[in-house]
Amino acid sequence: MLTHKQMLAKMLQDPVVQAEVERLEREEMPMLDAILAARRDAGLTQAQVAERMGTKAPAVARLEAALISGTPSPSLATLRKYAAALGKRVQVQLV
Repeated sequence: MLTHKQMLAKMLQDPVVQAEVERLEREEMPMLDAILAARRDAGLTQAQVAERMGTKAPAVARLEAALISGTPSPSLATLRKYAAALGKRVQVQLV
């Protein structure tokens, strides 16, 4: 049986997989990093963000996990609530 590291190396040999990894790193990871860094920069815990959003800490934990995994993809309305709880706003740009 392969280890996780070995499986990853094997999968990345496939040009289709490698291209998708590169796309994610280029297009999506900077956005996800910015979203998750915003809470750290605000100095807020998940519980504090949840209170500001009118929800519970496990919901914020699930939201942040979804941001990392991409499954399920949070709605724009949810991202706006999260941003507002941090004193930020969401801006979408098509370039």
